[in-house]
Amino acid sequence: MIDRKIIAPSLTSGFARTGASTNSNDMGMRAMQARVWQYRGEQYLLIKSPPASGKSRALMFVALDKLHHQGVKKALIIVPERAIGASFADEPLSDFGFFTNWKVAPKWNLCDAPGADEPQVAKSKVKAVGEFLASDDNILITTHATFRFAVEELGVAAFDDCLIAIDEFHHLSADRDNVLGRQLGEFLDRGKVHIVAMTGSYFRGDAVPVLTPADEAKFETVTYTYYEQLNGYEYLKTLNIGYSFYVGPYVDAVPDAFIEGKKTIIHIPNVNARESLGDKLKEAQEIMDHLGTWEGVDPETGFQLVRRNDGKLLRIADLVDDDGARQRVVTSLKDPAQKMNRDWVDIVIALGMAKEGFDWVWCEHALTIGYRASLTEIVQIIGRATRDAKGKTEARFTNLIAEPDAAEDAVVDAVNDTLKAIAASLLMEQVLAPRFNFTPRDAGPQPGFEYEGGYREGQTNIGFSEEGAVHVEIKGLVEPKSEEARRIVKEDLNDLVASFLQDKRAVERGLFDDEVVAEELTQVAMGHIVRTRYPEVDEGDQEAIRQQAVAAINLIQKAKEAVVDEPGANTALVDGIRKYAMDVRELNIDLIDAINPFQTAYSIMSKAMDQGTLRRVKEAIAAKRIKLTPEEAIDYAQRAVRFKRENGRMPELDAKDPWEQKLAEGALAFKRFKAGGRYEQS
Repeated sequence: MIDRKIIAPSLTSGFARTGASTNSNDMGMRAMQARVWQYRGEQYLLIKSPPASGKSRALMFVALDKLHHQGVKKALIIVPERAIGASFADEPLSDFGFFTNWKVAPKWNLCDAPGADEPQVAKSKVKAVGEFLASDDNILITTHATFRFAVEELGVAAFDDCLIAIDEFHHLSADRDNVLGRQLGEFLDRGKVHIVAMTGSYFRGDAVPVLTPADEAKFETVTYTYYEQLNGYEYLKTLNIGYSFYVGPYVDAVPDAFIEGKKTIIHIPNVNARESLGDKLKEAQEIMDHLGTWEGVDPETGFQLVRRNDGKLLRIADLVDDDGARQRVVTSLKDPAQKMNRDWVDIVIALGMAKEGFDWVWCEHALTIGYRASLTEIVQIIGRATRDAKGKTEARFTNLIAEPDAAEDAVVDAVNDTLKAIAASLLMEQVLAPRFNFTPRDAGPQPGFEYEGGYREGQTNIGFSEEGAVHVEIKGLVEPKSEEARRIVKEDLNDLVASFLQDKRAVERGLFDDEVVAEELTQVAMGHIVRTRYPEVDEGDQEAIRQQAVAAINLIQKAKEAVVDEPGANTALVDGIRKYAMDVRELNIDLIDAINPFQTAYSIMSKAMDQGTLRRVKEAIAAKRIKLTPEEAIDYAQRAVRFKRENGRMPELDAKDPWEQKLAEGALAFKRFKAGGRYEQS
């Protein structure tokens, strides 16, 4: 059963339902697609846009223009799994005002081949790729795996003058062990292909970036935010995100988390996960048993039929059982004639499926058991519930996490999932927030922003744009100077926040170390991430980037506090940002750096945990607390030097200010490491 609900911040965002995300212009393009169309002439184009925003069709528009008007000979669309290939099926675009239609010859849709995801089948399709390149046809759809093998066999030169469109681009990485990522680098070095890269979650969920900064700088980036997407829907107005503890077998907790009447995807844990009961088929069956009485299988669709206690017959798509019947279930789910039929299916139970590219517009609740190792996976799962559909006003994501048992010595294992769940929650708040445009105070009104009461000098101004951006002035903010630093601030803040939230030590200390000083997280931890990721950027721009990332995450946390005491309020996050920024009036970077990014999460979590469990969690973290590393000592020492420049003296160990004490301790640790030969140079 569920013991206590909501361990991490529950995010409730209200949206304006302007219809801008779903309305089309005279060429049949929605808002995001029209934005991409403006950059159709770019050789390298990176599209960052949420699930269901129309990336597939945006690619069709751009690819057809390149094929007809830009001298590109072929277009190859590559997807991570063959089910996603259906997103690029034929479309009569001319019916909506475009100059031609999207049509793929059946033999060149290699995703339709049975078993196309399997390595051996993918290899066998390499011959077909070569035949396509030699044919008179100009559009091919295939998997990442087949394309990798084709490049290895045919070489990058074979694709000269082609468009390579990479869907779910976050599957690539700058790590040389990532084959497709390495091949992309070879294409960029050769410079004779066009590339369109598309993703709904650019951060990967690990410490490795998708692209190196040098390669990313070659791309023109088009960003359409989650906030813009959801705010522009016609029907969906609320998205709730929350985490719940459960005790005992997770299958017993599912009925408590399940919301009757809500179309639901249930993702069960991997068989190797701590939450798994060791038998995936039995787990799926027990979930169905908890939901009602099994009455058989629909012979046409393969759906399981379960009669609820109130008499309602549930149609359940079981994607866990991987025998021959699953293909029939998958085919039934993809039936285009039933896409807009809300009654076609009620529940999907999945393991390793129904994530990215799974298009079930009626899904209202994504119920996931056990924390998922990748923050990207969380974003993709939430995306399953954020499609807009008539009558669908609310969507929800719930993550069931096993509660740490205060009586067990192995409490640390359970704590790790708790920490990761909190990190994912904080990241999603960032992803779902409006885009920030931070400037120093009195920088002047920014084009496209409206200011309540007008722009006023001498105080903190906050403005809002129609595209869902927020301009906030911060006293003492360092502005990025170089073009690359400005690009990073514009495009990479969520990626930096994701890296910060994956710093397990920072999360542990921010939540459970009573002695931590906020600046250790906002300046040292985030500063280290920025320097590591962007070593080619000079020190001043590194500091500007760090300040922007910290301001983004902490402004959201303070905005939540600003509205948390309004009972029953279904308030959009943007309203909290407005309230906090307007109340403070004298918003400065020192104030922002002094905010612990995890303090709100800890406050909510401490209300959900009993004191015994919370104490054991803190003890478990304290027992393995790590002292300063040599790299951290360098950072403290550099900031101590900066402190001396600003104050005319070095920081002191017995200072009243805890941050000054930490700087002094760090400078002392640096001297000790240096004396011990831990640094190659001073």
